Amino acid sequence: MANLKIIRDRIKSVKSIQKVTKAMKMVAAAKMKKSQERMEQARPYSKNLSEMIKHLLSDVALSSFPLLSNRSVKRKAYVVVAADRGLAGAFNTNLLKKAESEINKFGKDKTDIFCIGKKSRDHFTKRDYNVVDSFTDFWSEMKFDTAMMIGRSVISHFLNEEVDEVVVVYNYFLNVVQQEVMSEKLLPLSFDKSQEVIVDRLYEPSKEKLIETLIPRHLNVQMWKFLLESFASEQAARMLSMENATTNAQDMIKNLTLEFNKARQAAITTEMLEIVGGAEALG
Repeated sequence: MANLKIIRDRIKSVKSIQKVTKAMKMVAAAKMKKSQERMEQARPYSKNLSEMIKHLLSDVALSSFPLLSNRSVKRKAYVVVAADRGLAGAFNTNLLKKAESEINKFGKDKTDIFCIGKKSRDHFTKRDYNVVDSFTDFWSEMKFDTAMMIGRSVISHFLNEEVDEVVVVYNYFLNVVQQEVMSEKLLPLSFDKSQEVIVDRLYEPSKEKLIETLIPRHLNVQMWKFLLESFASEQAARMLSMENATTNAQDMIKNLTLEFNKARQAAITTEMLEIVGGAEALG
């Protein structure tokens, strides 16, 4: 009977865990839907802003803008966008593995790291990488101001010539079941020269003034987009992971129930045999 009690307790424990994973899946699904809407709004805005700057750059001196100046890359900065929490499958693992691989390839001693998320900060701090700054505990109330704060820190690091290039490693949201780890250069800004015929227009204020205003905004929007992409990817990965956990729990409950029934039947059979054997002995 002790065996039956152990199995019964295990079934009860697995059912409790299943309720938790199911609830976490529902929460992740709701957060993902909201973040996906914001992300899909940011993508076209970022693209159009980039196209506008590219159009304005066609006949201005690029040397006038420090954020566009290419330098010999002797030192890099990596912005690694991970999550604060786990329970999202391989979401954090794949991202950190790619970031660490690229950093080691370029040179650990020639790299500064901006960590976004506790998982990123803890990973690189424990391994003695040069973590310049870290940003955590903002995902639940993520605002555009957060992206601006991170952007200011990264831009300042580049303008002070502490690094010659800034790369962002993040998860790009493809769909609910697929996210891709991307490595994208943020600074210096580079725009492909348009092959289209550019119509001559008059600008007020001048093109230089417009570019000077639009470039910081473009960088803030890019950082905002990275955060939105990563957050939507995290929630999608967590939703899928919790769905798999719920399914696995259901399978485990079925197996344990079958084991419980077998053990109970064996106990009943043993008791019946003992009763029959006792009756025969008395006869």
